[in-house]
Amino acid sequence: MTLRVAIIGTGNRGGDVYARLLTGHGAQVTHVVDARAARLQEVAARHAVPPERQFRDPDAFFALGRVADAVVIATPDDQHVRPCVQALALGYDVLLEKPICLTEADLDLLQAAEAASTGRVTVCHVLRAAPFFREVRSVLDSGALGTLIGIQHAENVAHWHYAHSYVRGNWRASPPAAPFLLAKSCHDLDLLRAFAGSPPDRVTSEGSLHHFRPEHAPPGATDRCVTCPVQGCPSDARRIYLTRDPHAWPVTVLTAGGISLQDALEHGPYGECVYLGKNDVVDHQAVTIRFRSGVTAQLTVSAFTHNNTRTLKLLGTHGELRGHMDHHALELHDFRTGHSQRWTVEASGNHGGGDDGLIQAWLSSLRGHTPPPTPLSESLDSHRMAFAAERARHLGTVEEVC
Repeated sequence: MTLRVAIIGTGNRGGDVYARLLTGHGAQVTHVVDARAARLQEVAARHAVPPERQFRDPDAFFALGRVADAVVIATPDDQHVRPCVQALALGYDVLLEKPICLTEADLDLLQAAEAASTGRVTVCHVLRAAPFFREVRSVLDSGALGTLIGIQHAENVAHWHYAHSYVRGNWRASPPAAPFLLAKSCHDLDLLRAFAGSPPDRVTSEGSLHHFRPEHAPPGATDRCVTCPVQGCPSDARRIYLTRDPHAWPVTVLTAGGISLQDALEHGPYGECVYLGKNDVVDHQAVTIRFRSGVTAQLTVSAFTHNNTRTLKLLGTHGELRGHMDHHALELHDFRTGHSQRWTVEASGNHGGGDDGLIQAWLSSLRGHTPPPTPLSESLDSHRMAFAAERARHLGTVEEVC
């Protein structure tokens, strides 16, 4: 049976990543929804979706009733909840892009909507499905570390990626986008939840917008990189985009809808100086979490790194596991024998193969072969931690996870 899937939100994630992977694994994209006419037509053309199955808003699509087997919701952060509730009301299974929502109240709303539906929600926490982190899970499950005591995890965002997504891009201001920790690292919080093996208990956090502010603009900087005489700026858009594959992310974000890269740099937000002050999300944040199992975890998320990767340590009573995702490298130290083991995990694709792994797992569940990859209630814990961390950061308190 060929599964019919509707894509609601045809941006990079919905239109370029999920739609491509779904069709690659035997599903059919039958309906597309996006407010941007040019982008809608572009993605529809790729999948031979006729005009009568193209919609500018979700309401028009849902008015048809249930006309597909499942839906992907990959709209902007502040537009996830309503279409997800509408989809569940019709009994759709939903693949829901993270972050799920911008308020804690909406977490309860979505959980109630799923409980009342025959459909199920799978959140796009793709790192759990990445071969690298599946290997970490296997080591933990093997007992090689003894009892897990602590986790040290860093999301190294990379200076250029932060400039792209969180100064110039869709996630530069919250609201309408989610806070930095939620938008960038609910993946990582979900991993910590999975490794700890229990719900979170309490959270503390520190962080702020340190550098990407008007007062830090270099002397002589102009509003746009294409006219700027400053040499050696690490956030120079010409350096970031003109040196990369024009047919791959992040360049395709600028050229979506047929816009030329030069035009995007001259007139669009991705060519603007990063010191204009149009962003308000933090650029460095540290979070400490205590889980009910007794495991404590530290997560640092920072713009000030040279590479875009994750690094981690799992600290157990009998061993330590170190990992570097970008290198696909793991290093296990056994305290009992004194032996060390180093190996690499083969992985390729977006998020180290996590996007592909999630899509395969979701399609398997839709076909009735396996349960949904992760229950919604567990996926929501990542967001509850993020919301608690934001309260703690603003108030300078230790926050209970609601």
